[in-house]
Amino acid sequence: MEVKTATIDEEVEVLMSGAEYGDPETKEAMRRDLRERLSEAEREGRPLRVYCGYDPRTADLHLGHTITMRKLRQFQEFGHDVTFLVGTFTSLIGDPSDKDKAREQLTREQVEENARTYAEQAFKILDRDLTRVRMNDEWLSTLDFADIIRLASNFTVQQFLVRENFKKRLDAGEPIYLHELFYGLMQGYDAVAQEADVQVGGQDQLFNILIAGRKLQQGLGQKPQVAIIMGESLPGTDGDIKMSKSLGNHIPLLAEPWDMFGKVMSVPDKAMPIYHKLILGWTPAQVEALEKGLADGSLHPNEVKMALAREIVSIFHRPEDAEAAQKRWDEVFRSGGGSGIPEDIPEETLTADERVLDILRRLNMVSSGKEAKRLMEQNGVRLDEEPVSDPTLVITLDMLPVVLQVGKRRFVRLVR
Repeated sequence: MEVKTATIDEEVEVLMSGAEYGDPETKEAMRRDLRERLSEAEREGRPLRVYCGYDPRTADLHLGHTITMRKLRQFQEFGHDVTFLVGTFTSLIGDPSDKDKAREQLTREQVEENARTYAEQAFKILDRDLTRVRMNDEWLSTLDFADIIRLASNFTVQQFLVRENFKKRLDAGEPIYLHELFYGLMQGYDAVAQEADVQVGGQDQLFNILIAGRKLQQGLGQKPQVAIIMGESLPGTDGDIKMSKSLGNHIPLLAEPWDMFGKVMSVPDKAMPIYHKLILGWTPAQVEALEKGLADGSLHPNEVKMALAREIVSIFHRPEDAEAAQKRWDEVFRSGGGSGIPEDIPEETLTADERVLDILRRLNMVSSGKEAKRLMEQNGVRLDEEPVSDPTLVITLDMLPVVLQVGKRRFVRLVR
């Protein structure tokens, strides 16, 4: 990747684009800090140390995560030292940000299995040769209780309890567990351990980066990092709520080309502009032209969406995969009047009678039993095109072969 040549002011303009903090004074302070940090690094003849953390709570990253990755890529393009940090230790607790209840705690084995492919997924956006990959158990697992006490003495309980999600739970009489307060402390120490100049994150990370990280660095004698907080979140396939694995409205980076294409096609038309902006990096002028074309009818929403789906599949797979996904989509939804079963679907052999629910989970066609039941309530699970409403339904060997379908795009033929 060729490093871009730019003035400090030009770098600041690009690197601060899309950043929002909830108040203009903080944004101006971060802009000023970034300019000063760039000037200082230039005098010292070194790149900035920049990172973003990703907790492997699940096995796959999704399109929403690529927003911060694209910001990291911009730093790479200006020649800065970028770290893709995998939260192998912070994941054991889970970030309580914007959660109305405590997260389920994972085991170390679950985290390690989930983290196995994180870097490979990230390299779809980041430059493999210029990305430093680190795991935060490298430093967090070595802290002893005396270290925790020393770090915790930099904060008050009130600083944590004023966070909106904690305040809501406190007002509602819902429990706030002590270990949840440690998350901000641990993420703050990530910045200290790496002597970070800049940390990138989403809006849900405002407290962890802007307050916990900067304050802990300052308390331990380091210059507080610049916080680059991305202002917009990518809506999920519902078009409204932020993309989230737990809500089931996400598009995984590991999704098969056909499934990824179909999930993009399911996104409501109203979300097209922000997908082009955040995923494809379109300029404000390009997005404005798109919105105008959709409004005056010169652009057909379905054609725009198919072009978007092809481009996204091409980014995370290959152009030929995008073409094949488009062809399959046309066969199922255009020639078949909106329904039908593709010919080239995978087969799975059953050796014994098995519940539909267990098959769905075993084949990773759903992320949980809860999701499977929700889909069944919405007629989203079908057996030979007939809706399945009973999660206890057993598919017997005598019923085979049958086609099991989830949503409009995921199929498997069950055979003996």
